[in-house]
Amino acid sequence: MTVHFIGAGPGAPDLLTLRGRDLIAVCPVCLYAGSLIPEAVLAHCPPGARIVNTAPMDLDAIVAEIMAAHAEGLDVARLHSGDLSVWSAMGEQVRRLRALDIPYTVTPGVPSFAAAAATLGMELTLPGLAQSLVLTRTGGRASPMPGGETLANFAATGATLAIHLSIHRLGEVAAELAAYYGADCPVAVVWRATWPDERVVRGTLATIAAEVGETMERTALILVGRTLAQEGFAESRLYAADYDRRFRAGRADMVRE
Repeated sequence: MTVHFIGAGPGAPDLLTLRGRDLIAVCPVCLYAGSLIPEAVLAHCPPGARIVNTAPMDLDAIVAEIMAAHAEGLDVARLHSGDLSVWSAMGEQVRRLRALDIPYTVTPGVPSFAAAAATLGMELTLPGLAQSLVLTRTGGRASPMPGGETLANFAATGATLAIHLSIHRLGEVAAELAAYYGADCPVAVVWRATWPDERVVRGTLATIAAEVGETMERTALILVGRTLAQEGFAESRLYAADYDRRFRAGRADMVRE
């Protein structure tokens, strides 16, 4: 018996990975975060599967479901939204499974920041503007921020910021970041990226709070940085004609009919 942690992606059912789909299809038990996983993903579950929405459950109850499946020798598909490497609460579940000697695997998913960038049709790292992307959040009820992980510290680097779980503090965030990026720095807020009802609001640190107002909830992502203007950046040397690349020699041989 194995518990398969699966990143189900940002929302669109067809952004589930092939590996994730195939694992769901063979697991007789599926535990899913119902507040963020679209119903269409559950269509991959096999007939007769036990499907449990974990949104209203606490950690003990979730682990109890896994232990029950373990006792019966039934594989479990454990679905979380986005990718499991950030803000998924997988870590605390894995710690319990290790203590219980229950095997598990991890299948990555499309993260929300990548989905938001795709919605905007842009690259978040551009030569001469920013070559780093910081994934962060502000402190909340579930998890406070460590002392050194402040917006000010990250902003001082000039990197592009992808600020999660912070839409309720948009005004404060914009005001704090303006001191580092300038009030005219572009901002994009993407709500429910890839869902049918996704929304995008673009502005600057000076205007974004007023433009968004009270219309978006916690699933919105705030992107901040000069790269969002998509202008004023240099071309990468990667495709320069005089750039020496080992793959470029004999490039005619690389064309396949």
